[in-house]
Amino acid sequence: MPAQNGSAFLLKIGDGAAPLTYETVAGLRTTQLSINGDPVVVTHKESGGWRDLLSGAGTRSVSVSAAGIFLGSEAEGSIQSHALAGTIDDYELSFEDGARLRGRFLVQRLDYSGDFNGERNYTMQLESSGPVVTA
Repeated sequence: MPAQNGSAFLLKIGDGAAPLTYETVAGLRTTQLSINGDPVVVTHKESGGWRDLLSGAGTRSVSVSAAGIFLGSEAEGSIQSHALAGTIDDYELSFEDGARLRGRFLVQRLDYSGDFNGERNYTMQLESSGPVVTA
């Protein structure tokens, strides 16, 4: 199995229409995905000193971090609007092998930086709200 290309790991934002279509957030250089689980511990005296977890229970979440060069695209403008308003929107993460994850996310953090005579950069952190599913 060959290694997958990191540049094909794309973050896309929904357009709000029905049916929903997604637009790639342009200018991304790095994208990272974390799938998190907060288990429910059901250890009892008959567990023999080992921790027991309840399968399928607990809190699950997905965190997405991304960084890139600000190009002023419509998708970047939508992300900025959601960050300022604290609203949740539909996002898709797509991978080189065709796999996709879709869900609703809150823009938890959006940072801009830039050097004199250099490009304007941004970093963002998205947190899932509700289920994230494979598409």
